[in-house]
Amino acid sequence: MNFWLFKSEPSVYSIDDLKRDKSTPWEGVRNYQARNFLRDTVKNGDLVLFYHSNAEPPGVAGIARIVKEGYFDPHAFDPKSKYFDEKSKKDNPAWYLVDVGFVEKFDQVISLPMLKGTKGLEEMMVTKRGARLSIQPVTKAEWDIVLKLAGAKLAVK
Repeated sequence: MNFWLFKSEPSVYSIDDLKRDKSTPWEGVRNYQARNFLRDTVKNGDLVLFYHSNAEPPGVAGIARIVKEGYFDPHAFDPKSKYFDEKSKKDNPAWYLVDVGFVEKFDQVISLPMLKGTKGLEEMMVTKRGARLSIQPVTKAEWDIVLKLAGAKLAVK
């Protein structure tokens, strides 16, 4: 099992939206490194720290689980979609997405300043200056620390 951090602006799609919807396609990723994670590395059952970016405060709001592995992003082929990419072809898609399912909302957001100030998270990608990637790998040790900070109910062995 792998662990991830997925960023979303809560004004676009929040942990509350995922709780309501139960699952959703994680659409709109348009960075090649993040796309490669979605296409090649993210697997069913992997766990996700759901991160609210461009929020006050920014931080981890809850947990999601991958419920469908990478498949081509149909929005890339839709000229009416804001995610349309005329260079993406159905026989050679440029963009991929996964489906995520709701697991848990934290009682409070684990803020970026809290993450940055927590021993053991110094190397976590989201705490690094300039680390803006929307899909980020998280180590098991980092995962465990964040869940402990949150008092999360999910226990992963």
